[in-house]
Amino acid sequence: MKKRTLAAVALLGIVLAAGAMMFVPAAFAQEDDGEEVEATSGATTGDGLRVLGLGIGAGLAVGIAGFGTGTAQAGVGAGGTGAIAEKPELLINVLILFAIPETIVIFGMVIAFMLMGYI
Repeated sequence: MKKRTLAAVALLGIVLAAGAMMFVPAAFAQEDDGEEVEATSGATTGDGLRVLGLGIGAGLAVGIAGFGTGTAQAGVGAGGTGAIAEKPELLINVLILFAIPETIVIFGMVIAFMLMGYI
């Protein structure tokens, strides 16, 4: 299978799964028999969409931050290896430059934990 076709199938699967999850609270909704029934759960479709959105947002925060960090560290690692090969005294500078992109992932995880706290 071509990479483009595989990516399209994966994206379609993700969209279908997210679409199916949006209607889970409606599927478990209690029917009205005309009697007064004490509500125990109180979950509505709006609550389910809110939780779904917060969960997807938390996952995207960590995933995109990780992708950005990996991209940044690839460039720093490639350049740093050549710099250390020519001048070994640059090791500390390269290690500091290599650690700076890690803050992107830390910020992404902080945002994800904040979003998960609202669920």
